Amino acid sequence: MTAISLGIPSMPHQPLATRRVSRQIMVGNVPVGGDAPVSVQSMTTTVTADINATLQQIAQLTASGCQIVRVAVPTQDDADALPVIARKSGIPVIADIHFQPKYVFAAIDAGCAAVRVNPGNIKQFDDKVGEIAKAAKGAGVPIRIGVNAGSLDRRLLEKYGRATPEALVESALWECSLFEEHDFRDIKISVKHNDPVVMINAYRQLAAACDYPLHLGVTEAGPAFQGTVKSAVAFGALLAEGIGDTIRVSLSAPPVEEIKVGIQILESLNLRQRGLEIVSCPSCGRAQVDVYKLAEEVTAGLEGMEVPLRVAVMGCVVNGPGEAREADLGVASGNGKGQIFVKGEVIKTVPESKIVETLIEEAFLLAERMQAEGGPTGAPAVIAGG
Repeated sequence: MTAISLGIPSMPHQPLATRRVSRQIMVGNVPVGGDAPVSVQSMTTTVTADINATLQQIAQLTASGCQIVRVAVPTQDDADALPVIARKSGIPVIADIHFQPKYVFAAIDAGCAAVRVNPGNIKQFDDKVGEIAKAAKGAGVPIRIGVNAGSLDRRLLEKYGRATPEALVESALWECSLFEEHDFRDIKISVKHNDPVVMINAYRQLAAACDYPLHLGVTEAGPAFQGTVKSAVAFGALLAEGIGDTIRVSLSAPPVEEIKVGIQILESLNLRQRGLEIVSCPSCGRAQVDVYKLAEEVTAGLEGMEVPLRVAVMGCVVNGPGEAREADLGVASGNGKGQIFVKGEVIKTVPESKIVETLIEEAFLLAERMQAEGGPTGAPAVIAGG
């Protein structure tokens, strides 16, 4: 009887929805919008004027899979640091500008890949649009119009009473119209709110009203756990409808954590080639091994692996054999031993004390084989599930 491989395919399944059609812009060498993959962004937490610290954090973000990074420019010292940072960063740098329009021009002159402006925070911003459009067009630098609920223009707050989806969208489209008057359309838009429901409705309205690429974000999402949940819910709802061209998970946590969550969201929706995926059961009274410990040790042992490999770590006879068989590599544990599956077939049975060691050995053998066969590689990520 011929064995049937039940491992995951090398390419992702189809996404849940066709991507919204948007114009494409270039942020440095990263395409945003159009048919480009959804990109993942973060923002440095260093003082931008501290060039070494900022570049070090950008390097850490780059290593974690970040594709575009934003840096704050609240002072002249920060603006003065931009030329070196933009030149030495391994990924495109966006200058984040509030309050002072002069820093927009400084960022463009410094060679930043894009500039984010918050119209609600820049006095007399509308009067500067013509000059900004001319400078940005001449340098080939796109502008992100970043509207935030917490800094919405006072006139719109008076009109709507609060930062409603309609108010956020009106603010963004008004600013776009001013740039359009100067024949500038190299624009990306965000309309962020800390409430995922308001944020989702705002982006839905915005997506229906224009063809600009959209940057998704739940602003001030909160600490790691809360912010992860809020971002996953909001991004999942919109990306599942084909809305969104680039994302930033805003967490009160180290920026690298934002990238891990963002990448995982995209992989979960089949919007990015999956990397290392560990499927582990949540454990229950049927478990005959310490599943938590096994999953943690296997995850630690495979940290940094860059091949799309699904590894199942299962702890009982109910779902264990099936999950292990459907993964590229897996173990169904029980009675002090584990059955090791490779591509749907049991290759050996080992004592519980050897499960982690054996899984790691077989994972690296599989990875070597996949790389030798020219299989795709991707950034590593971990999923816990049951």
